[in-house]
Amino acid sequence: MQGMFVLIAIIYAQHTYVQTFPYMKNKSGQANKKWSARVTRESHALELEEGVFTWKDPRRIARSLKRSAETSTQRKATPFQSAMSMLNFYINRAGKSLDSEQRQILEQAKQELRHLYKRS
Repeated sequence: MQGMFVLIAIIYAQHTYVQTFPYMKNKSGQANKKWSARVTRESHALELEEGVFTWKDPRRIARSLKRSAETSTQRKATPFQSAMSMLNFYINRAGKSLDSEQRQILEQAKQELRHLYKRS
């Protein structure tokens, strides 16, 4: 019985390892590099307002993310964690293509989000 548990633990650990490191090769031998595009396309954890990350008002962005996180029934974390994760995901996904002015606005939105949740 103990041997069976070890085998299951190894299989589980390997499965988790593959999901944790997205650049590992999948079963067909291809590199799994498009995970963030799939998340952007298929994730329905938060229903965001159209163009929320392009707005120029950090307070409006933060309030919208807060509202979306609190009304979502799909999230697994706290509303604050979900909203902050979505904001960070967008900033990281945009990378160098995000202009410095919009990056600054989004960074201010992070501060505003912390303020709205009384985390600062």
